[in-house]
Amino acid sequence: MSADIVIRGGTVVDGTGAPGYLADVAVTDGRISEIGQSLSGKSEVDASNQIVSPGFIDIHTHFDAQVFWDPALTPSSFHGVTSVIAGNCGFSIAPVFEKNVGLLARTLQHVEDMSLDTLNVGVPWDEFETFPQYIDAVGRRGTVLNFGCYVGHTAIRIHVMGEESYERAATDAEIDQMREIVDEAMAGGAIGFASSASPTHNGDGGRPVPSRVGDLAELRELLLPLRDAKRGVVALLPGGVISDMDIFDLQREIGRPITWTALLTIKGLDYHVRVMERHDNARTEGVEVWPQVSCRPLTFQMNLEEPFTFNMRPAFSELMDRPKAERIAAYTSTEWRARAWKEMTTTKVLPPNWDSMSVAESTKRPDLLGRSVREIANSTGVNELEAMLDIALADNLETRFTSVLANNDPDAIAWLLPQANVLLGLADSGAHVGQLCDACFATDLLGNWVRDKEVMPLERAIQKLTGEPAGVYGLADRGTIEVGKKADITVFDFDNVAPGPLRRIRDFPAYAERLTADSPVGMSHTFVNGVPIRLDGAPVAEALALRPGTLL
Repeated sequence: MSADIVIRGGTVVDGTGAPGYLADVAVTDGRISEIGQSLSGKSEVDASNQIVSPGFIDIHTHFDAQVFWDPALTPSSFHGVTSVIAGNCGFSIAPVFEKNVGLLARTLQHVEDMSLDTLNVGVPWDEFETFPQYIDAVGRRGTVLNFGCYVGHTAIRIHVMGEESYERAATDAEIDQMREIVDEAMAGGAIGFASSASPTHNGDGGRPVPSRVGDLAELRELLLPLRDAKRGVVALLPGGVISDMDIFDLQREIGRPITWTALLTIKGLDYHVRVMERHDNARTEGVEVWPQVSCRPLTFQMNLEEPFTFNMRPAFSELMDRPKAERIAAYTSTEWRARAWKEMTTTKVLPPNWDSMSVAESTKRPDLLGRSVREIANSTGVNELEAMLDIALADNLETRFTSVLANNDPDAIAWLLPQANVLLGLADSGAHVGQLCDACFATDLLGNWVRDKEVMPLERAIQKLTGEPAGVYGLADRGTIEVGKKADITVFDFDNVAPGPLRRIRDFPAYAERLTADSPVGMSHTFVNGVPIRLDGAPVAEALALRPGTLL
């Protein structure tokens, strides 16, 4: 019988780690119906001299809000991604009472660089209050990609405690209420639970986000619904009150996979080796904890109107949520500059890597583009912070400075990527949209790291992008190319695949800007549940209307 679509003549790399083989892949009613030679179909797609792979799975996104105004979840869909997991770091946008929308939105503004104006006009806040209602709202509109979402610790705390979620420990009664919300969310479609204890996460008014105010006992109580349901994944950001050993103990108690963000490399340190030794030893004892690793250097394009990487210091955190005029006044003040410089050079927080920080965008001083902040400071006789402030003030704080924060050791990255007990993550797709764009991680991995640097076989890389995360997240009907599985498939030219350039555009609600990677190289065709969403490197217009994605 003739299939709906035949993907003809490609090399099938099926996501299991097995060697690739030449075959046609037939798709019928959204599923893979046959794999073989000379198959017949109502329509055909040419995959000759290309790789036919399962669609990639992005497990670390913040598409919770963007899904409402951009159901194609760009640019992830341009790079072969067919399934995403949102709600990471505990920053889901539900549950939320109407009275707390502003507080939750301001939290997202500061910790994930989401435009407050965009959130206000782009999210239908009046359509949901509970997490299941949020999932229903997404489902009613439909998505081009498959969409899963954690219920987030910070969102739950704000929902139950309001403003006090930022200020104090929860009572026993409040913890009981929060646990009931997690239980309701799991029953209503959550893919798991997420939380953060990271000292980098400061929200409204520069204060630690609510999940950081809760303690380990509170976190343990909120994981019990996953234990009882015997399903779901836990996503954590350790730091502060959470150590490796705490995570191992939590996993033993709840019996569900735990993944944490992120195991990043730091040049000159063997931190990553020591972490992997602990985790590999724990895995031999049956502990399923997955550090997330990234093939991308953690590179930010930051301006001083929203200086995310500086906000851990009191001089900067106290300016969060202040009017721009007050921020400019502080930056101009000799006294404030001296205090901020002292905090940057004497506190326990690592100082910025001034050598890696350079001017990326400037209207008033295009002559400085590409020059390091340290070089500029030395040439003008001021310290590095003052050099940045002077340039930014001349640019109305719109100057963009590029800096590499971590994951700056290529040899260590090459060692980490193929490890057995790590997941590929930390794309942060949908977050920090004005500061970075790592949604192109899959094409970067395949081109730069697998083809060019040969850090692992192609079959292993595709398994890590597809079958491995599908197994951890219980996505039993997708993640590999097998007869009967959902037809999430991407076709690419391995000889040429690359992420392409980044560019800054304004296409979000309220005319907000973002960085995007919308011109990948070598990505030919992508199918979601059997529906082509990209053909011959271009989006299929009908896919936006059909919205073939499903809720995971």
